[in-house]
Amino acid sequence: MNFQFDLIEDKVEFFEANNLKTLQKKIEAQIDENRAILLGVHSVSHQMHVNENGQTYFTAVVHFKKK
Repeated sequence: MNFQFDLIEDKVEFFEANNLKTLQKKIEAQIDENRAILLGVHSVSHQMHVNENGQTYFTAVVHFKKK
């Protein structure tokens, strides 16, 4: 019986939240999970949008790469 493991080398994840604190917590939780599979943060991109009611909306894209 042969076992073959293919390691993930790149992974891109998208996050969204209504405030920065929540967005940061979501990203930090995923960083910890990805660290377990030997992925580190390569880059982060984020944006903020304000709708017509004045509510803010935050999004982020995090690119993880093999360490």
